[in-house]
Amino acid sequence: MDAPPIARRSSTTREHHGDRFDDPYAWMADRQSTEFVDHLALENAWAVEQTAHLTSLADTIYEEFRSRIEETDLSVPVRHDRWWYYTRTVEGQQYSVEGRVLAEQHPDRPRLDGDGAPSGEEVLLDQNAESVGHDFFGVGASEVSPAGDVLAYAVDLAGDERYDVRVRRIATGELLDDAVKQTGGSLAFSLDGRQLFYTRVDDAWRPHQVWRHEIGTPAGADVLVHDEPDERFFVGVGTSRDDRQIVIAIGSKTTSEYRLVDAADPLAAPRIVAARRPGVEYDIEPVGDQLFVVHNAVRVNFELAVAPITSTTHADWMPLAVTSDDEYVTGVDGFDDFIAVTLRRSGGTGVRIVLRDPASPNGLGESHDISLDEPIHTLHVASNPETSTPSLQIVHESLVTPRVVEDYDVRSRTFTLLKQQHVRGDVDLGQYRQRREWATAVDGTRIPISIVHRHDVVADGTAPGLLHGYGAYGIPIDPWFSVLRLSLLDRGWVFAIAHVRGGSEMGRSWYDDGKLDRKTATFDDFVACADHLRDTGIVDPNRLAAEGGSAGGLLMGAVATRASDRFRFVHASVPFVDPLTTILDPSMPLTVIEWEEWGNPLDDPTAYALMKGYSPYENVTAQRYPSLLVTTSLNDTRVYATEPAKWVAALRHEAEGHADAAPVLFRTEMAGGHGGQSGRYDTWRQWAWETAVLIDQTG
Repeated sequence: MDAPPIARRSSTTREHHGDRFDDPYAWMADRQSTEFVDHLALENAWAVEQTAHLTSLADTIYEEFRSRIEETDLSVPVRHDRWWYYTRTVEGQQYSVEGRVLAEQHPDRPRLDGDGAPSGEEVLLDQNAESVGHDFFGVGASEVSPAGDVLAYAVDLAGDERYDVRVRRIATGELLDDAVKQTGGSLAFSLDGRQLFYTRVDDAWRPHQVWRHEIGTPAGADVLVHDEPDERFFVGVGTSRDDRQIVIAIGSKTTSEYRLVDAADPLAAPRIVAARRPGVEYDIEPVGDQLFVVHNAVRVNFELAVAPITSTTHADWMPLAVTSDDEYVTGVDGFDDFIAVTLRRSGGTGVRIVLRDPASPNGLGESHDISLDEPIHTLHVASNPETSTPSLQIVHESLVTPRVVEDYDVRSRTFTLLKQQHVRGDVDLGQYRQRREWATAVDGTRIPISIVHRHDVVADGTAPGLLHGYGAYGIPIDPWFSVLRLSLLDRGWVFAIAHVRGGSEMGRSWYDDGKLDRKTATFDDFVACADHLRDTGIVDPNRLAAEGGSAGGLLMGAVATRASDRFRFVHASVPFVDPLTTILDPSMPLTVIEWEEWGNPLDDPTAYALMKGYSPYENVTAQRYPSLLVTTSLNDTRVYATEPAKWVAALRHEAEGHADAAPVLFRTEMAGGHGGQSGRYDTWRQWAWETAVLIDQTG
């Protein structure tokens, strides 16, 4: 190809609040049209052609990935009832295998035998076998019945996150039921294992209903359990830790409601735990005859309360006073002898253990925080299916410490190592350094940055750098270890995470200060972090790259437009770069739900003007942009491929005739979803190619 593909322009006018916008690529909204698919194919061909010189580098990076990853591996087996449950992978196989072994045959946790499986294994789900003949294979929920004899799992064969349900008898592999199609992916068994609860999605991809299905009967006989008419609310279904409660979760971005069904009486109507109140979010943890509740009815940063399991009103919530105002409470796990409260403080994660004390007024006694040696780390509660456990399984990692799984004895406060992620090869993890720095935003707010590099990289302004960001929905981007990242670090790169507002790293207010009419703070914070890295010499000002996906892809589009001189290269993955067009259309996936995150530009002219001001697609100009890599998937339901396709088309149009225009590469996975391809080797290949492009474009 002599030139990049140029998309057809055919103006469609949109008018709201007195503003007219001529959209020349509105025709791309039809993602299944031959013209659109053919255009994506041309873009893919252009990307391949323009990066043909990187084949050797991409192959080298791919082999580096493989040489460091334990391809045949076993997760930490978890005891539940009579079984040890685990997931394992086998070298050469794209997908994982879910299995179990009897605990009586393995008094200690099972290990891999010579054939790559623990002895006496009973296979629950071999995704490699199930995926045969499919370009994409994903599993939503996978649930074993309380009696342990039946497995139900939800399968996505396109990447669009619409799942067909299959039910098998574990001992024989017999298919018992495949009548339920096109669900939302979440599943829950009744206590007797005869009834299966699942969700359905509406035309806007909103899980809005919970249904009950009797296994072995036609789907047409299924019973509607809950129908949520308010388009701002998602619906999900699951079970409590002890399998005694079917939990129906109903939530918008700002308001929550839960309903319970006694799993022993699955035909009963759901009972409301506490009626929704605008602006009040809560989460529940049923434990025996108690209900632990994390809520924000009083504190911005949430607090913990307890109520009887039979409670139907928030008036029953008794405060437990186990956290302070400056600690953001993010969850609770309840057990027979203790509770574990997850929280955030000072930009980091923590877990507080509170022992039970039947003699105290609230049933709780002494508390302490789990202490780790590393000052910068991510700590969270792992899988703990038994309420009778005397210890808590936890997971922690950092930018320099591979993932560690341990049992923490809550009374002796001692750790038992269960597994640490093994990095193969001659990698010396002691060669890497991490630290926390702080940038100053335009409004004076200090923004944390997590940084990692090799020990021999110094702040002399010569190192290439990659700045990662997200900044939406209150989702924090905590430090994580990546074997894949080592390929950059060993080439002298600095990797940094910008903990911008819109996430919740610094508490709930950190989220609130980066949404709605304060959304632009997210973009300003990211630019401030980039300036800090450049001004302090941590990175070369001319070799700084940025990356982000989904809402982080919007961040990439915004900073590429608003601060194009700060970055040499930007990778926008499944980017939300045409947000105003999408949020103006209530029929689009997730739109009404998103109004509480971004504003409602359909009815609010102020919200419209704000979004129009930062929408990357509507603000494409003839300026020189950084080099861009834009990646997406054709079947992505969360962010349609239409958005990045329109953005790239607009960028190409503005660049026509400009010999010095920065290159734009656009690649679409034609059989993938929001997370890209499904097979692990295919994913590694894609990451290797993207890393090669990053290295090449950053010089």
